[in-house]
Amino acid sequence: MPLPQNLSVLLLLGIFSLLFFYTLYFTSEIAIPIIMAFMLYLVLQPSMRLFNKVRVPKPIAALLIISVFFGGLTVLAVGVSGPTARWIAKAPQSLSRLEERLSNITRMTKMIQRAGKEVEKTMTDEPTAPAVSLQGPPLTTSLFSSTRTMVIGVLTTAVLLFFLLVSGNLFLRRFVEILPTLHNKKQAVEISNEIESSVSAYLLTITLMNAGVGLATGIATYLCGLSDPILWGCIAFLLNYIPILGPLAGAAILFLAGLLSFDTIWQALLPTGLYLAIHIIEGEYITPLLLARRFMLNPVLVTIALVFWYWMWGIAGAVLAVPMLATLKIICDRIRPLAALGHFIGAEARS
Repeated sequence: MPLPQNLSVLLLLGIFSLLFFYTLYFTSEIAIPIIMAFMLYLVLQPSMRLFNKVRVPKPIAALLIISVFFGGLTVLAVGVSGPTARWIAKAPQSLSRLEERLSNITRMTKMIQRAGKEVEKTMTDEPTAPAVSLQGPPLTTSLFSSTRTMVIGVLTTAVLLFFLLVSGNLFLRRFVEILPTLHNKKQAVEISNEIESSVSAYLLTITLMNAGVGLATGIATYLCGLSDPILWGCIAFLLNYIPILGPLAGAAILFLAGLLSFDTIWQALLPTGLYLAIHIIEGEYITPLLLARRFMLNPVLVTIALVFWYWMWGIAGAVLAVPMLATLKIICDRIRPLAALGHFIGAEARS
């Protein structure tokens, strides 16, 4: 595996990378819908090919696929909105009950804070300055702004996805046409085909596994006596798109819901324990069985990518982190000067 030896090239590559990530950070409202549209294009392209085989016009096929996809998301959102609204309506009573259940922990925390203030008071004789609080924008303004941004992003993704499905391989054909040599043209086609097959297979497989995790979580919460099992199943389904961080967030949410719903600690821990057991089975047995041969990535780099892209783009970045890392590995494996980086991104093969 060749390693770059030219220091000037390395410095230029580092500067370009910094500028590239700097640009992505400040253009997130544009970059996220574009990348999301390309990822959805990889997932929905097989459906488009089926419509092409039965001679359905491309615009009609693209409209049907996009309508079914976003219609399903709308149905899911509407189905979850009712239970979510009920839990939000119970927030004041829930907070008081949660504070009562965690009274021992809060009492210990207050004692530590009081002791710290006394130590700080004895360490300094200077008068303390009055506290100044900075009031941010109202909650309604923040919610309206975030909702508007989300709606604009979804519409941008849908429109771009439509033209991607209709145009087919236009981008690839144009890119291949401008490459200088036949070797470069073949290499570009091989990289494109492998990205499409690997990433689309990954996303489809992950979606099926997430649906299984959501179904198992809904059944587990129903058997535990936790209300609104459909809500918890949908939350588990969506959070499972974010490796590591998503299941941890789901476990915390189920633990809080258990504290608010049951009287004893072991009953409150039971939904969380079953949820973690489902994830252990899925992560240790099902995922390696289905994806290990096709999609092996360094788990340390996956974690770093999740944290980095979550910091960059929030939840959308965490969802896109693994597909983008896999795409980078495919490109590096096919380009000889970057083969060492591709080898570094990969994981050990499981026997």
